[in-house]
Amino acid sequence: MEIQEYRVTQEHSGERLDKFLQAVCPECSRSFLQKLVKEGQVLVNHKEQKVNYRVSENDMVRIAVPPAQEAEILPENIPLDILYEDSELLIVNKPKGMVVHPSAGHFTGTLVNAVLFHCKNSLSGINGEIRPGIVHRIDMNTTGTLVVCKNDNAHIKIAEQIKEHSVTRRYLGIVKGRVKEDSGIIEGTIGRHPVERKKMAVNVKNGKRAVTHYKVLQRFSRHTYMEFELETGRTHQIRVHMASIGHPMLGDDLYGSGKTPWKLQGQTLHAATLGFLHPVTGIYLEVTAPLPEYFSELLQKDL
Repeated sequence: MEIQEYRVTQEHSGERLDKFLQAVCPECSRSFLQKLVKEGQVLVNHKEQKVNYRVSENDMVRIAVPPAQEAEILPENIPLDILYEDSELLIVNKPKGMVVHPSAGHFTGTLVNAVLFHCKNSLSGINGEIRPGIVHRIDMNTTGTLVVCKNDNAHIKIAEQIKEHSVTRRYLGIVKGRVKEDSGIIEGTIGRHPVERKKMAVNVKNGKRAVTHYKVLQRFSRHTYMEFELETGRTHQIRVHMASIGHPMLGDDLYGSGKTPWKLQGQTLHAATLGFLHPVTGIYLEVTAPLPEYFSELLQKDL
């Protein structure tokens, strides 16, 4: 068993135990975490509790995570919204709620399951059996463009561009509050949160350089519609950077309260545009994914 311990901070005080667990273990499904609680693998202050137990500030939560099972990742006939495809790669428009690659609690219904079915045996193998074709990822509740590589050469060439920060990555998002500046740059290292290990934080020890360029597209009475361009690509970068300046993403239940008047599934963030040099032709390729319906509808509301 892998033992993980978390101290409940003020922002999570009063939450149900299962909701708190999902905040600190976002890669695990709530059903998987509830199963651990029911099996006695989660202790709060050294005692077993039910999933609806309300945690308090400074509670110590201990999770015993069972060792990962070697799972056969099977192709699944899941429809893909393909924005571009050729013999080397495909670019998909990932929907909200879809996990990119299998992980604890998510071994089916992932993008990998879908591309295994679509591409058959034609996927790069550099990232191993569990992440075939995957050269980068976006969060489960972030929608939009994601490239999948069909062979190792394409994978290596695109990975090099990502490492050199030469890939164009523009996102659209709605944040809480009215952002004053029309445009700006947020710079601040990003690394693992010192207490909540499934969370990232700015300016922490061993953090890596992170740069986000932003532009205001429209101000509403209580929210701001924005465009973000990534100079670097750290985990949760936009979400962490915007929360650090007091403007968390609308619906973000990890870096914000997640509370909204609308029924949202996580952060309102969309990976709109992806651009890079084609791994074979060397010609610049740029693809844009349309806003998802829920996002477009939000922009028509009294934000």
